[in-house]
Amino acid sequence: MPKVTFINEKKEIEVEPGANLREAARKAGISVYKGLDRYLNCRGFGLCGTCKVLIKKGMENLNPKTFIERLNLNLHPTTIFARIGHEDEMRLACQVQVNGDCTVQTTPEFNLWGENFWRKPYPNK
Repeated sequence: MPKVTFINEKKEIEVEPGANLREAARKAGISVYKGLDRYLNCRGFGLCGTCKVLIKKGMENLNPKTFIERLNLNLHPTTIFARIGHEDEMRLACQVQVNGDCTVQTTPEFNLWGENFWRKPYPNK
């Protein structure tokens, strides 16, 4: 069975193959939300962007990003700034199906002033 390791919570859980990451975390008592988002979210439909997580290891063991997830990560106000510098790691927990071992960081912070914020899209030009 796949193992999901949560970095911030220092917890490792086993899940069924194909399990939803948000639901697995919820059953283990781990919140992927912070603040009022625990109560004001879309309940797993991929519409609000509040269940964003960083996949630190094992991205290849997850399903590909869904259309709704890609749209939300690129356009939704709550995810745009959090995504900066983590474009390849950021996922919405409600849209992730776990098929193998992975390591997850919950509740990532905004990166408004980090080293990647002012990075040019084409650094060699």
